Amino acid sequence: MSAFITRLRQNLGTETFGLLILLAVMVTVFSLASPRFLTAANFGSMGYQAPLLGLLTLAMLGPMISGGINLAIIFLANISGLTFAWVMLQFGGAEAGLPAIFMGAVAAMAVGAAAGALEGAVIAFVGAHPILVSLAMMIFLRGLGEFLTKGGDISGFPDVVGALGHGAIFGFPLPLLLFLIVALVWHVLFSRSRHGFATYMVGSNIRAAEYSGLPTKRTLITIYALSGLVCAIAGILMLARFNSVRVGHGEAMLLVTVLAIFLGGIDPFGGKGRVAPVILAILILQILSSGLNLIGANQHLATAVWGLFLIAVMILRSGRLAALIPFRKD
Repeated sequence: MSAFITRLRQNLGTETFGLLILLAVMVTVFSLASPRFLTAANFGSMGYQAPLLGLLTLAMLGPMISGGINLAIIFLANISGLTFAWVMLQFGGAEAGLPAIFMGAVAAMAVGAAAGALEGAVIAFVGAHPILVSLAMMIFLRGLGEFLTKGGDISGFPDVVGALGHGAIFGFPLPLLLFLIVALVWHVLFSRSRHGFATYMVGSNIRAAEYSGLPTKRTLITIYALSGLVCAIAGILMLARFNSVRVGHGEAMLLVTVLAIFLGGIDPFGGKGRVAPVILAILILQILSSGLNLIGANQHLATAVWGLFLIAVMILRSGRLAALIPFRKD
């Protein structure tokens, strides 16, 4: 049994193995605490809720692997959602047809990618820290969004848009399908492409990457452009889920994406991490939220527990815990 566990850990990796153990423990605890946990209705509900957090976390993933961060992900999503809504309103709002919806989606993704590319260009050519650049972009987009909407909501969209957020194919939630497609693309991008290799090199040592001939500036621009593109997809899904769009939608998710990144084993200093453990981390956080909700806990308690999770992960990863616990070497 011990040999099997050791082999399984070697095949899966320490991060993935540990997250699977944590996932199994949480499923066991919540299934015993609530008879409604292991039901199709609960899993279906998670299938509609988790993809939004998942997409925003994937948008944060590239910048974090490169040694940076994108604090503007929520507002990139919202400004992209506003772009999508504006295009549809120009073509009849709730009566807009499929061509208008398609044009709106393309415009939204173009805006998200362009705003992200601007962040990357400033980081690459000016040398400003990603925290400051993304913070400045966040403030700018928030102010711009408030100006354009006068602080209100925009609603009144075609039913087909709502189906993206609430529909299913053969019982499989459409938002979850969208998330899995993006996650698969991200897995291939970071594990099998030149851009993925360059991203890890930039995160490990950007100077060494430059000396080795990698186009570090182009890589940084591409990293943040792709981050903005995924934010745009999240913004479209957010609009479809809520049937409205405003600047403040999803603000609470920013810190949760950072938690998912750390829980998934991404090194905050860059150069290390994989997509699969991050997806497991997103699932764990969603199970935690749904499980606490089913046992009647206040939603704010889930937020508090998420914070404790982040503290615990930082302690475990610091390497200091082992020094505090005595052990014997045989």
